[in-house]
Amino acid sequence: MTETTKLNRRAMLRGAGLAAVAAPALVGKGIAAGKVTWRVQSHWPKSSSSFDGSLGALAAKLEETTEGAFKLETFGDGEFAKGADIYPLVRKGVVPMGTLAANYLTDHATTANFAYGIPGTFRESWEFQYATKQLGLEALINEELNADGMMLMTEKVLPVEIVVSKKIESAADFKGLKIRSSGAMLDYLSAAGAAPQYIPGAELYQALSSGVVDGAHWGAAVGAKSMSLWEVCKYHYKPALGFSTDSWVVNMSELDKLEPELRDTLINLMETRFYQRSTEYQALEVKALTSGVAENGIEVSQLPKDVLDILAQASTDIMTKEAEKGEKAAKAKEIYLGLMGDLGYV
Repeated sequence: MTETTKLNRRAMLRGAGLAAVAAPALVGKGIAAGKVTWRVQSHWPKSSSSFDGSLGALAAKLEETTEGAFKLETFGDGEFAKGADIYPLVRKGVVPMGTLAANYLTDHATTANFAYGIPGTFRESWEFQYATKQLGLEALINEELNADGMMLMTEKVLPVEIVVSKKIESAADFKGLKIRSSGAMLDYLSAAGAAPQYIPGAELYQALSSGVVDGAHWGAAVGAKSMSLWEVCKYHYKPALGFSTDSWVVNMSELDKLEPELRDTLINLMETRFYQRSTEYQALEVKALTSGVAENGIEVSQLPKDVLDILAQASTDIMTKEAEKGEKAAKAKEIYLGLMGDLGYV
């Protein structure tokens, strides 16, 4: 690995510093002679709003900025791999880049669930953005993944809210609900009496429509709308169970093969897109929920207090359990609790 890439990696691990560095308007004229196309395996189905809104937007901006010298060929969930199988696919170099939720990385990083989002902790998008970039959550997980020849860059922060086909009026109604979930959310929902299970995105609609599960979370309103979840789940519940992230993962050896201008442009665009997409997503959530009420006839309700009380205790238990995974996980817990303390949440 070249010294240039090592410097780029250290710069990336510093977090938000790159956000202030604009991607170059043009790359060196000689680069066009060696055009590059990367295949990118996404965990988003092509029906998901993030397939175009996140991955498609990055691909378009990268091609524009490099004057066609660097293109991304995008693949929807399951075309090469899906879910937890995306990371090893990228690590082996079958494709140089992928998208995933950080909770898929629990076998590779002790801080994976902290990078993905511990439910019941942060209450606003900006809080998790700040913890991820400025306070070092992303840097912590990269200390583990870089040793595996991989790099993670957070793609956006998004809220997590559940949609269900049955009304929830008490903890008794919540008990036994079969909810599609993933990562630490599985433990979180289970602690409140639900019966969560993991289902890949490409199979989610069928699972809901056939009654295999009673509800799901795929982000919040934007995800529910784009994945047509409201067609079968008319009850949308707030508050958010928490805030989560989507992420890019990149094979470092493949990154090192790029010309410096192309490599820097890709990294800078991913960094700046994080803030743009996280902010954009908040506006899209409001629009999606409004259209869900008007067009799909959904009912937006608050989770009952007895359910929220159980979830609050579950959050504390999950944080403690995750922190026991190792020294870096303990540091991640300190980041969470430090910011939550500053905000008056603990």
